[in-house]
Amino acid sequence: MNKIDQAIQLIEQEELEEAVSILREYMRQANDDELITIADLLIQLGMVNDARSILETLLEQYPDESDIQLALAEIYIDLEEDELALLQLQAIDSSSEDYVAALLISADLYQSQGLFEVAEQKLIEAKQLAPTDYLIDFAQGELAFSLGKYNDALFHYEKVYRQVEQIADVDLSLRLAESLAEVGKFEEALEYYKNAEIDDPDLLFRYGFIAYRANRLDIAIKTWEELIEHDQEYVSVYSYLAEAYEEEGLIEQGLQAAKTGLTLDPLNKELLLTTASLARRMGDSNESYRFARESIAIDPGFKDGVLYLIENYRSDGDFEAIIELLTHIIEQGEEDGYYKWELAKAYEEQETFDLALQFYQDAYQDFKDDSDFLKSYGYFLVEEGRKEEAIQIFNHYLAIDPSDVEIESYLARLKD
Repeated sequence: MNKIDQAIQLIEQEELEEAVSILREYMRQANDDELITIADLLIQLGMVNDARSILETLLEQYPDESDIQLALAEIYIDLEEDELALLQLQAIDSSSEDYVAALLISADLYQSQGLFEVAEQKLIEAKQLAPTDYLIDFAQGELAFSLGKYNDALFHYEKVYRQVEQIADVDLSLRLAESLAEVGKFEEALEYYKNAEIDDPDLLFRYGFIAYRANRLDIAIKTWEELIEHDQEYVSVYSYLAEAYEEEGLIEQGLQAAKTGLTLDPLNKELLLTTASLARRMGDSNESYRFARESIAIDPGFKDGVLYLIENYRSDGDFEAIIELLTHIIEQGEEDGYYKWELAKAYEEQETFDLALQFYQDAYQDFKDDSDFLKSYGYFLVEEGRKEEAIQIFNHYLAIDPSDVEIESYLARLKD
């Protein structure tokens, strides 16, 4: 057994130090072909600087050897010496059998630098030279995918998928699934996800999300439950899982999922609101209000949380709670015209008409072109005996919605 074979055997047995020692000792007497083999072995062992020294020495003797230039370029890329890498790649002659490989590596390097048009031109040239090489199609797909050109990516990935299902560590099923999902073809995306081997938590989450978008809640729930088995602390899944349970009518499981998520992320306002909704559906209004109030305590500008509270306070007939809530929110600096309108309606229900009028007037600037607001405001003004103002409001309303014959008739009676 020669020294190189002996070193390879030691590497396979994971006796790396002894293998490296043998290679370094043998380098002194190795011929040029053996030196290239030794450099390749050193690269595999992560000893790129040692390999670099060997290859740079060899390149001085054989300046036109494209395989040495290519290997050196890849080493320079690993060492983040991109300019040296490009110089080596550009030095490879177009007649060389390694020229297409050089174009592919150059394209990848330009893409990593954000020079996408240059990368694309390199790939087009490579495709012209090797039209049947699926690695070029794959590279074109990867470039299109990274640029968000998902239809183009699909075109290239599908060509590759007819020949191979995986390149290096990239599963083509997943690339096709993601591209299809990005163009809204969720059902087709699911078919490719089903063919893929998925154990990565991020991919499981994405698979569940695509199933959710495709309205396949059964697959989404099963996938996200599997994700939690792999990683119970994958925080972002709990909100989606809770919503999927809710849509399937599994309210208790949804509430449990939401509460589990809150133990991991207690300041997640969206998850707090989801928990509030599920608690109310379970018949626990007090707990529902508590979670919803916590969501806006975290962020007074969280409008979804505020609207949820308004809607449910109104449903429960608790207009005092609406007034207290919105007064506090406005004091926090949230100047939303809708809040003023809701305050006006709440004060109207409480028969505190002077404050109701004040907030109707304040809200008018934001809603002067909103037909629902104008109708509500006009009726309020009539009840308050402010008929001239009401007439102006209803005139403006009819300018927006001239087809409302009921208001037209009502306005005519007001004028009489």
